[in-house]
Amino acid sequence: MADQAPSFPAMSIAQANALLSAPDAPFEMEEIEIRGVKFRSYKHAPPTLRDVLALSAAHGDKDMIVYEGERVTFTAHLRAVAHFAEILRDQFGVEKGDRVAVIMRNYPQWPVAFFAALSIGAIATPMNSWWTGDELEYGLKDSGAKVAIADSERVERLRGHLENLPDLEHVIIARCAEEQADPRMSSMEALIGDANSWAQLDAKPLPDTPLAADDDATIMYTSGTTGRPKGALASHRAIMANVFNAMACQARSFLRRGEQPPMPSPDDPQRVVLLSVPFFHATGAFAILAPSVLAGGRILTTYKWDATAALKLIEDEKVNVIGGVPAIAWQIIEHPERDKYDLSSIEVVSYGGAPSAPELVSTIKRRFKDAAPGNGWGMTETCASATLNFGDDYILRPESAGASGPAMDLKTVDADGNTLPRGEIGEIWAKGTNVVTGYWRNPEATAATFEDGWVKTGDLGRLDEEGFLFILDRAKDMLIRGGENVYCSEVENALYEHPAIMDAAVVGIPHKVLGEEVGAVVQVKPGESVEEDALKAFASQKLAAFKVPVQIQFQSDPLPRNANGKILKSELRERFSPTG
Repeated sequence: MADQAPSFPAMSIAQANALLSAPDAPFEMEEIEIRGVKFRSYKHAPPTLRDVLALSAAHGDKDMIVYEGERVTFTAHLRAVAHFAEILRDQFGVEKGDRVAVIMRNYPQWPVAFFAALSIGAIATPMNSWWTGDELEYGLKDSGAKVAIADSERVERLRGHLENLPDLEHVIIARCAEEQADPRMSSMEALIGDANSWAQLDAKPLPDTPLAADDDATIMYTSGTTGRPKGALASHRAIMANVFNAMACQARSFLRRGEQPPMPSPDDPQRVVLLSVPFFHATGAFAILAPSVLAGGRILTTYKWDATAALKLIEDEKVNVIGGVPAIAWQIIEHPERDKYDLSSIEVVSYGGAPSAPELVSTIKRRFKDAAPGNGWGMTETCASATLNFGDDYILRPESAGASGPAMDLKTVDADGNTLPRGEIGEIWAKGTNVVTGYWRNPEATAATFEDGWVKTGDLGRLDEEGFLFILDRAKDMLIRGGENVYCSEVENALYEHPAIMDAAVVGIPHKVLGEEVGAVVQVKPGESVEEDALKAFASQKLAAFKVPVQIQFQSDPLPRNANGKILKSELRERFSPTG
């Protein structure tokens, strides 16, 4: 990334959005009505994910997915999807609207299963590959999945639960060539071959099941850090709106610099992304997989995340984009062997899904001079990123999660749902065609969370005059100490600023008089150390006395997170005993 333009910003967010969405522009808008609510929608977005898949034929023999020794081109992927979609429809009776669960690691079979289900109008239902057998049973029962496509490890977790799943007619096992004694089970390899053989499959057209933009496409289960996960039902339009919002935000960053956004060309070098989050997460499926298929990018996947192995992959595959959640970015940046590898290909270090320290921006610029830092905010209910903060804007506002895409609206509201003036702290509500339809078969939760096209996010924050979002906390995670509000992210940011701290999480410690006191768990960078009193003293220089943690626990291992990258604060709270 070049040095910041001297006149930055060359135009406001509103001016850039207007240029991008003007008539005949790439992100031209049209007004549409969905379920009685009017929205702005991208006129030139592909209507469905099957259309995106069809467009991917233009990328031909470029690698689409690389997993260890397996390299799958766009042609091979498209052929595998077409064959597998036909098998799902003709052999297993999957019809439009049926749920098809996808439960596996980030193998090349994951996108084949996902797009095959979508291509015949089924509702692709990714499930958390970290779930236990009981949790998988819940997800399959809640969704009413007709077919599940799972790897061997997930199938073993499910075996004892199949008798409780009468709606589940068949399980297709990925990466397993063995014959199955159970008549409800088949091998995916027996049906379409292994990943390296897909290029030899006959070319055949995609299914012609009638599909429309507002048809149901996916059920993504919320992370469920508290209570049972809910299935967020998204349409094809919602997913494509997320893709186009992100593309528009990236184009906007050029206009803000006074430059014209580059026009894509078939001769452009292929963008290579190192995937460090699961495909079953909205970020993996909607913010990485879908746009990569559309634009012809290469995705590198691994059996599991390993920072040392990632460094070698970056060098060998000339990776352009890394990130995921902030903790993963830190692991690359602070890795003791980082300087042994050629990381010069990195152009973007982008992350979201968890609060990030403002210091991370300056560290990225120091470590990777030509790389653009980026972060964002969103949730399953917004089909991944609702805001993006990129490049120069992020450098100027390192504490912000960015501004929303042109087709999205944000506001903050008080406890009664009244819209607050810019700058005031309240619950963040988001509206746009990228917001999901609601929660699958859960009208009560849908009514409580969605209102007139708005999703009530449960996050607390503020919007500045230009529309940049500043996240302060989850409403349910905000601490109240003796009547004073303590925003966890504010305390975490203060701890992040200490040079020895890589990651931090703030939780409430029960106190019989004050209600709660502030506790913290921190991960220390390799080779660094700091005493508890010294870290408290450091924090006290940046925070009011009532916000300074009364107890700090230290560890060298990463903080516990769920598969979506969210810190498991409920687990951390259990480490502290009540005080007072």
